[in-house]
Amino acid sequence: MCGGTMRAMALAAAWLLTAGTALAGDAPPERARLQALSGVWESPAPEPWYGGWGTRRFSFRDGHWELVFAHALDQAMQRPTFVFRTHGPYRVGAPSAVVPGAFEAVFFEDRKLVTLMTADPRLVQTFGFAGCGLEEGREVDVSERGCANWKPVSACPEDHDLLAPAGAGLRFGVRPRDNDMCTADRRPTALLPPVMPR
Repeated sequence: MCGGTMRAMALAAAWLLTAGTALAGDAPPERARLQALSGVWESPAPEPWYGGWGTRRFSFRDGHWELVFAHALDQAMQRPTFVFRTHGPYRVGAPSAVVPGAFEAVFFEDRKLVTLMTADPRLVQTFGFAGCGLEEGREVDVSERGCANWKPVSACPEDHDLLAPAGAGLRFGVRPRDNDMCTADRRPTALLPPVMPR
């Protein structure tokens, strides 16, 4: 093999290596950072949710996540109605083709738990809690049977969401009215305000 051909092959190999490194650096570092989150992010103030107000608290560690969502009738959160908690592994996928700066993410829900925070039977009925076996002030595992708009884990083991960095904060997708994000086609197409590090 002539020296010119060998030099050309060496240059081509060097270009491929450099290009491969550059391509590998397009987006994955941000995705890798999101996949390796560690800490707690929460609503900086109560937000409008489900005809009332709510706060979100997300905890991340070792590839797992936990959400604690607290709901109340008033913005001061002095008239609480329920608390929902879920947790499991999570996976950050490709950049969203719909929402710039966001990534497609899947949040697995190994368990779903609800704490009833009101004794008002009208509110219990309104939120669809009447048949869930809930007791005021006690966290109840609804993973097997589901409750209201929370499907059983067997029917909906994962939440197809968006995840985007927002400075030090994180943004998740706007949930549909029926709360169903069990399949990829139900993934949101817009982002909620950010939760911030605690």
